[in-house]
Order: sequence, then structure tokens, then C-alpha cells
Amino acid sequence: MFKPHVTVACVVQAQGKFLVVEETIRGKALWNQPAGHLEADETLVQAAERELYEETGLRASVQHFLRLHQWIAPDNTPFLRFCFAIDLPAPLPTAPQDSDIDRCLWLPAGEILHAPNLRSPLVAESLRCWQQPARYPLSLLSAFHWPFPQ
Repeated sequence: MFKPHVTVACVVQAQGKFLVVEETIRGKALWNQPAGHLEADETLVQAAERELYEETGLRASVQHFLRLHQWIAPDNTPFLRFCFAIDLPAPLPTAPQDSDIDRCLWLPAGEILHAPNLRSPLVAESLRCWQQPARYPLSLLSAFHWPFPQ
């Protein structure tokens, strides 16, 4: 049965710097946006805000929906990645809650876009999406629970 991995990611910007998380995978330090999998009991927005907190210690509300990316990883694993934008007035101190995260970095876009250690091509693509003017309202994504409210 075909079942894509549904993930969320936050492009977090403050004063021209972007937040990345660094984690060691198979002995290599890789960069990613704060990101992770959707859990069964949450909306996409809740998942994005939870992952942001777990991976960086920051509590912030997503402000815009940027893009939905469909990606097939090299091992043929399918992903649907919902990408959100958060603009902060200034870079904030971070304190990862997830032991898988080694550290968080505030970096200029160029350093991320040209980095050889991105976890996937979606990291650079999400940043390029943020650099475009298109921003979509969160109301584009709606969650329904059964039974529907009367």
C-alpha cells in the first residue's frame, strides 16, 4: 500500500538570518529547517509549531503557508512536506529539546543554499520559496474532525 511520509517544516527568518538545526546522521553533521513528521492527533500547523519547539526550544506561531513539496528520496521513500514561514524581529537564543539535535544556527541564506551538508534538497528549495513573494494564508489548510460540529 502506498503511504507517503507527511512532514512539516518551518523557514524561520530574523534580520536576514535563517534558523537551521544540525543533527548527526550516519556520522555526518547535516542541516535542516526545524522539521518532522505529522502525528495522528494534530493539525499541520500544530505539528509545525511542535517541531519548532522540540528542535529549537522556540515557541512561535507559524504565520504563512509557503509550499507543499512532493519528493521521492533516493531510497524511493515518498514525502509530502508542508512548509511554513515564521518571521521574527530578531534571532532568539535556542535550546533544543530533542536529543537528536546537536545545535541550532542562525545563518545567511547564501551559506545555507551553498552548503554541502543539507539533509535533503528540500532544505534549499524551502529557502528559495521563502525568498519568493508568494505567501499563503493558513486558512488554506483546514482540518476536520468527525463528527462535524453542528
